[in-house]
Amino acid sequence: GDTSISYFTNTIPIFIFDFKSTSYMLIPIGDDNSTRTITPYINYCLIAVNVFVFVYYQGIGSNDLFTLSFSTVPKEIITGQDIVGGGLGITPIPVYLTLLTSMFMHGGIMHIIGNMMYLWIFGDNLENRMGHLKYLGFYLLCGLIASLSHVFVSAAVGKDLFIPSLGASGAISGVLGGYLLLFPKNQVRVFAFITVLRIPAFVSLGLWIALQIWDGYTDLSVTSGGGVAYAAHIGGFIAGLLLVKYFSKNVLPVGHYK
Repeated sequence: GDTSISYFTNTIPIFIFDFKSTSYMLIPIGDDNSTRTITPYINYCLIAVNVFVFVYYQGIGSNDLFTLSFSTVPKEIITGQDIVGGGLGITPIPVYLTLLTSMFMHGGIMHIIGNMMYLWIFGDNLENRMGHLKYLGFYLLCGLIASLSHVFVSAAVGKDLFIPSLGASGAISGVLGGYLLLFPKNQVRVFAFITVLRIPAFVSLGLWIALQIWDGYTDLSVTSGGGVAYAAHIGGFIAGLLLVKYFSKNVLPVGHYK
């Protein structure tokens, strides 16, 4: 996984919610959309907002002041107080709102490409099953739970409390959890080495979450700050598994697969 995000800022490490650095040689490039009946407008809008924030507000990763001001800092969430200094800027909104704003920011071009690719592939299936507004609520709620998971784990281990975190993959991990429950046998096209394979979603996503758990466990022994926020991935994924039945029109896995 990544350690500190040197292309992002030279003064302070960053935790990123990132899929790019947690690949396991099986890179998803598509899935079966044969059962889709609606246009996934919300998914398209979520991708557009993420890209707009990264390009316009973050200056394609060059605007450190904006990014460090609107990222989630665990110590700020725990205390409810804005912390300024040591590389952290003034947060002009209540610090709790950074749990939301951080979901739409990214640490670099490859970071946003990796996250948006996962959202493009897996998000439309859930929106089709849930409907537009329920899908939006599900996505945002999973993202908030993912961010809080990172905060609580940081507090529990007493580590990295002043390091900002950002990225959409906490919320997207919730999408993956919901996808796994609703579409376990859906065929996912993955790029493996030099060929494209079709494998069931429970294999692709099962390997992914297993890797998150393993990397998260081994990451606890690392003393240096910054890197991938595995607790957010795991928390978002579990949230997706638990919440999808309350947002889906039909909680049973679909019976049509290719």
